Amino acid sequence: MTEAVPLRSPILPMPHGFFTRQGGVSEGPYAALNCSVSGQDRPEHVTENRARAAAALDLPPHALLGLTQVHGIAVIRVTEPWQAGAGPRADAMVTDRVGIGLGIVTADCAPVLFVDAEAGIVGAAHAGWRGAVAGIIEATLAAMTALGAAPQRIAAAIGPCIAQSSYEVGPDLREAVLEANDAGAAFLAPGQRADRWQFDLPGYCLARLLAAGVGSAAALGVDTLADEARFFSHRRRTRAGGGPIGHQISIVRLGAR
Repeated sequence: MTEAVPLRSPILPMPHGFFTRQGGVSEGPYAALNCSVSGQDRPEHVTENRARAAAALDLPPHALLGLTQVHGIAVIRVTEPWQAGAGPRADAMVTDRVGIGLGIVTADCAPVLFVDAEAGIVGAAHAGWRGAVAGIIEATLAAMTALGAAPQRIAAAIGPCIAQSSYEVGPDLREAVLEANDAGAAFLAPGQRADRWQFDLPGYCLARLLAAGVGSAAALGVDTLADEARFFSHRRRTRAGGGPIGHQISIVRLGAR
């Protein structure tokens, strides 16, 4: 049996993992470690995949939580597990409870994991461009602070997501980025076609983290679109004409106190 072995960030002191698409049981376009409960993959396959991801972080399957992600800025404070597929409509979670894994599913958007080891508080956010521009990163930090975290103690890692060289965008995204902050222009490079730009999503998220005062932040620097063997990619699927797609998962949990 192939194991689900995640990527890790050296700046995060708590148990965590940015999982790839490798090490699961799903087939076809969902091969192999598809962890999204909202697609058309076989439910028993998704259940097994999520159990493997949870086990890699020493969690029982029921302790791995997910959200109904909507590209917004709502943040949930987690106090107890809920059933798989029953997650609230939100794009980030925070908790101070041991034994709960916060899971974010992505297929080009940026998963961001947060840790304040001293306070014993962790967070996880789904940062697509809409959420990042609207403030999901800052909203997650505010929710952690409300629990007792301090921004200067927080370490934040940005996982595998679409890279600037792969991410061609149109005027709507460019206008939203520039309206949010003039500094956003630094993350838009000229595109190869007229009226198109290349957007640096991980760089943009990193800048928002640092501007918000986190103690340390870093991106893994892995391009989901370019690495088909390891990652699902919404943009790759779109370029191929559509069809079903799987999602990888990123998880953080508190260590033992």
